[in-house]
Amino acid sequence: MSKLTELVQTADWKLEKHAPVIECASVAPAGEPFEVLVSVGKEIPHPNTLEHHIAWIDLYFQPEGAKFPIHVGHFAFNAHGESETFTHPAARSTLKLTKPGVLYALSMCNIHGLWESSMTIALA
Repeated sequence: MSKLTELVQTADWKLEKHAPVIECASVAPAGEPFEVLVSVGKEIPHPNTLEHHIAWIDLYFQPEGAKFPIHVGHFAFNAHGESETFTHPAARSTLKLTKPGVLYALSMCNIHGLWESSMTIALA
């Protein structure tokens, strides 16, 4: 039996349509709000059809020196063909950090499973 962590896939988002993309400044102003955009399908669009879609994206932040990450948000994309409505898997969040650390994004494709990416954030 596999552990869940062994099932999470990673890839360069420029070559893979399932890997989440984290877009924000790599240096954030300490204690000041800064915006983070997380999406799937930036370079290669994901189909987002009833049969093949991104169900959700989770965003985490692990402060430098912390044992566990903080769950920043869960973004669910529920409209997959309902009344001809389809979602685009992208979400914005605004954070205020007092420590540098690493942002992690985890996305779930209903066919191809879990995908992860990360980005290191320094403070100014």
